[in-house]
Amino acid sequence: MNTYLLFKSLHLIAVISWMAGLLYLPRIFVYHSENNDKPLVTEIFKVMEKKLFFYIMSPAMVLSWIFGLILIHEIGFQQLGQKWMILKLIFVISLTLYHFYLGRVLGQFKLDKNKRSSKYYRFINEIPTLLLILIIFIVIFKPI
Repeated sequence: MNTYLLFKSLHLIAVISWMAGLLYLPRIFVYHSENNDKPLVTEIFKVMEKKLFFYIMSPAMVLSWIFGLILIHEIGFQQLGQKWMILKLIFVISLTLYHFYLGRVLGQFKLDKNKRSSKYYRFINEIPTLLLILIIFIVIFKPI
């Protein structure tokens, strides 16, 4: 069995799962912020947010990093010196920081201390999409 293709497949599965969460959690924040005046509804959103972040997104992020690092090992660490790889890693680190930012927002919602509007969460919901597009084009075309 080709271990490179195995780890590449596992990496892609983990990344897709992680991206699904990064795209969906801010959408839940939109609805949560629009329903702050309805305690029963906000309690449901709190459960959804917590389960998505801790049971799907965070494990998927960790697995994405693990399988990604294994892939770098498989292709050789000298690839880390290539500009396309450096740029990809910068964008992946940005996604990781965004992930932790969403965790912080989750904590604010948990304590009923959200001060942001639904419009704000609609806006930040575009961040992972843009980073994903950039990462895909950089990995496929290796332009630099």
